[in-house]
Amino acid sequence: MNWTMKQIDDLAIKTEVATLLKNHVSKLTHQEALQLILNCIDLTTLEGKDHDARVIALCKQAKSYHINGPSVPNVAAVCVYPTFAQLAKSQLHDTSIHVACVAGAFPSGQSPLHLRVAEVKYAVEQGADEIDMVISRGKFLEGDYDFVFSEVKAIKESCGQAHLKVILETGELENMSQVFLASQISIEAGADFIKTSTGKIQPAATLEAFYTMLLVIKETYQKTGKIIGIKPAGGVAEVEDALQYLYLLESVLGEKWMNNKLFRIGASRLADKVMAQLK
Repeated sequence: MNWTMKQIDDLAIKTEVATLLKNHVSKLTHQEALQLILNCIDLTTLEGKDHDARVIALCKQAKSYHINGPSVPNVAAVCVYPTFAQLAKSQLHDTSIHVACVAGAFPSGQSPLHLRVAEVKYAVEQGADEIDMVISRGKFLEGDYDFVFSEVKAIKESCGQAHLKVILETGELENMSQVFLASQISIEAGADFIKTSTGKIQPAATLEAFYTMLLVIKETYQKTGKIIGIKPAGGVAEVEDALQYLYLLESVLGEKWMNNKLFRIGASRLADKVMAQLK
């Protein structure tokens, strides 16, 4: 395919983000915003030291929020490595909380594509409702955009009924022009969501990258009617940070996207902090 990189002014993006957040007046009360954020969290553990007891504890935590009252939702999903998908599924079977798995040689993407596809199929077979994959940033940076399109397409096809979140790892892309193009390629190849980061490198999620991705989603919707979700992840640990992402989403895409079908936040520490404020 003929991919053309749109030239994006990084400074202009930074200025637009600051202006939007400064002038934004949310339709949500503070309490409603906190409830929505909690309900959009993918509660995550992605450590080499993860083990069964840790995943069980995370699933119990994920189910625990709603018991604080009928106005307090649970999180959207628990995100784990594929080896824990079956265990997480069994722990969450009586809830609406999804099991998300990082798969496809997370976090580097540096494995042969057929092995990455096989890992995705394994995760889905083990019970994953959602797959979070990474694009090959090396291939993207050397200009092999067709490879990136092909890998996302192949992994999407291997997901079956599972939703696919495509991680751009925006901190390894060099500017917002690249973030814009990587978003376009991922959506064209079949992404259900686009996601900022793995959380394994710095910088992780940034408001500027998130805003640039929002612009692509908006453009796609206006041109085709296709609705794509978005997920900031990595470093979103404070309530005020999460609110900024939510308000930016509200400013650019509006109410249609303000639910956990189309908006997620990848976090491990955020949920309890939101809960503390809700109390």
